[in-house]
Amino acid sequence: MKIAVALIVGSLAVVFDTTIVSVALQTLSQQLHVPISTIQWVSTGYLLALGVSIPLAGWAQSRFGGRRVWMFALTVFLVGSILCSLAWNAESLIVFRIVEGFGGGLMLPLFSTMIMQAAAGRALGRTMSIVTLPFVVGPIVGPVIGGALLNWLDWRWLFWVNVPFCAVGFILAWRMLDPDATDARPRFDTLGWLLLSPGLVAILLGLTNSSQAGGFARTDSFAPLLVGALLLLIFALYSVRRAGNALVDVRLLTHRPLASASASMFLSGAALYGGMALLPLYWQQVRGADALHAGLLVAPLGIGALLSRPLAGGLSDRIGAKWVAFTGFAIVGLSTVPFALASATTSKWFLMAVLVVRGFGLAAVSIPLQAAAFVGLRRDQIPHAGIITRITQQIGGSFGVAVLAVILDIALRHRPGSAAQAAHAFDQAFWWAAGFTALSLVLSLLLPGRTPTEAVKQPEAIKSPETA
Repeated sequence: MKIAVALIVGSLAVVFDTTIVSVALQTLSQQLHVPISTIQWVSTGYLLALGVSIPLAGWAQSRFGGRRVWMFALTVFLVGSILCSLAWNAESLIVFRIVEGFGGGLMLPLFSTMIMQAAAGRALGRTMSIVTLPFVVGPIVGPVIGGALLNWLDWRWLFWVNVPFCAVGFILAWRMLDPDATDARPRFDTLGWLLLSPGLVAILLGLTNSSQAGGFARTDSFAPLLVGALLLLIFALYSVRRAGNALVDVRLLTHRPLASASASMFLSGAALYGGMALLPLYWQQVRGADALHAGLLVAPLGIGALLSRPLAGGLSDRIGAKWVAFTGFAIVGLSTVPFALASATTSKWFLMAVLVVRGFGLAAVSIPLQAAAFVGLRRDQIPHAGIITRITQQIGGSFGVAVLAVILDIALRHRPGSAAQAAHAFDQAFWWAAGFTALSLVLSLLLPGRTPTEAVKQPEAIKSPETA
């Protein structure tokens, strides 16, 4: 719990920053006097910086210790946030967001890695119900905070709000995390990084560009996607040959719990993040809400997520991740259907009640998936698993947002005009989100059953990837 508190406070800065800025692009475009195509790089540059730094987290932890790397990454994120608040034009803001993204990319996988190493195999479901709190609540509360800041204060406060979380998180990390300085001197896998990071960046760039007019037919979409996929394939083959000396040990994907959880995370990222991207747009484009009110209308998701967290964590440990995730996906899918049937006049109160149910399902999915990924792994394997799960989530989420954006764009172009026509276009996109959820529902049956509630005491009880 001590470690969890220290890490959660710091991670809130990263989670809130991402979701707050997502609702501010239109305002930033107007106030910095640049088109949306330019200001979009405030988000794109941040996302690509994550792709550069996420693969470094495991090596950095082994080389310098988790506490040092966490405090370094938090400092980088703090400096980036302050610089963003002082930006004088769009170009400087984009550069400073890249600085933020580098720090955030180190923190995201390190967060789950340090928590799971401390848990040592005990009650993984209940552990994840605590530590995934920022990642469930952040995307819900963030748009509300962002809308309020834009409504009453200057856009620079979008970044000043990170400072207290970073400062307090740094102090807590200094006082509450154990100094884990290591004498290990692992050799940095330069070639692996030159394959993995550019490959990840290329895929994220291609998916981001595909959300614009033209979709996946755009040259700046399919070309980066092809290059990125090729680089990731070469890295996978290279990592297998390097055995345990690769930057990320992809052999761990022969371990069934991690493989099934990673595949489910990819599809759940497409279903959950894609759906989350549609909801505020629906309230704004179909129902005429501004940024603040759209954020408030999405907020019921958080109520449902908070209600299900204690239940989902305990059930994951008692009956296993498989059935909790299956039930969660079923709830998310069923609660997507009312939005796929909604018109421009459907009761807001009814849809907000549906969002409470959807939030309940979201938390019921995220907790068992995160817990299942680390079942049966040795302490030294956990950093690699943390990077693998973060990459699959990141790509899955970007894929879902891109696909649904393309579908929505095509539907809107075929149904121009009134709010009623826009509602029909959103219906199609929500049906696709429900389809992603249905695929996730089937895949969740491959997840492991009951997770251990006690620490594993015999090293031989933990299967290696080769014997899994």
